[in-house]
Amino acid sequence: MASQSFAHGNYSHTQTKARSKGGHTPRDRARRELSQNFLTDRRAVDQVVEAANPAGLVLEPGSGKGALTVALAGTGADVVGYEIDPLLAGQLKARTGLEVVRGDFTAARPPREPFAVVGNIPFSITSKIVDWCLRAPSLTSATLVTQLEYARKRSGDFGRWSLVTVESWPWFTWELLGRIGRESFRPVPSVDSAILRIERRSEPLVAESPAYQDMVKLGFAGIGGSLHASLSTRYTGVDDAFAKAGIAHDTVVAFVHPDQWITLADRLLR
Repeated sequence: MASQSFAHGNYSHTQTKARSKGGHTPRDRARRELSQNFLTDRRAVDQVVEAANPAGLVLEPGSGKGALTVALAGTGADVVGYEIDPLLAGQLKARTGLEVVRGDFTAARPPREPFAVVGNIPFSITSKIVDWCLRAPSLTSATLVTQLEYARKRSGDFGRWSLVTVESWPWFTWELLGRIGRESFRPVPSVDSAILRIERRSEPLVAESPAYQDMVKLGFAGIGGSLHASLSTRYTGVDDAFAKAGIAHDTVVAFVHPDQWITLADRLLR
């Protein structure tokens, strides 16, 4: 899994200013530049902790002021926070005594031992953090507070499926575990959020990783105007594979469920 690449666009949006006056101090500018929207609602914090069910080693990207950090540590998990803002990192470490790494989480080397990621992550680097998680060989799960639209898109909540989800499906499940209103954050962001849970499967659903990924990328490429036409450019037995998976020939690629892709792989990658 470490060598696999799950392509991400920079899906996240730039944050708007908080709905309060001011916004011109150096700290205000830093918050905007670092996409800092701190989770301040205790009920929302508890909601994230419950969804994560933390145990063992837990890495938290974007620790901020530490509301989630402290709650995670309170469960008995071995929490390591990552905070790129040196002032916040120093304050959190001094106040709590917890381990807080000053630096960019996406530049960190993943632990060799099994670990989970839990965090209210900066919206502006959502794709980078998700990609880091998917590439980490020892990651067991990632429970992330993301923009609601991002979570819905990746979990199939719109009734459509993205390339990232389908490409990683043999190794990971994707689930939207709850919504968090924008009023739970300070400064208040422009959109609502959600809890996105990515969990590694105990056993992969396909045997050939590169071959599966090549098939999915070809299917999403749009060659020939349909998934059936795209796959027919390289594989034989596409008609039988579509029949086995229950996919109509004119089905738009985004509406093909990831489980149907597994059936296609079983038939086409023999």
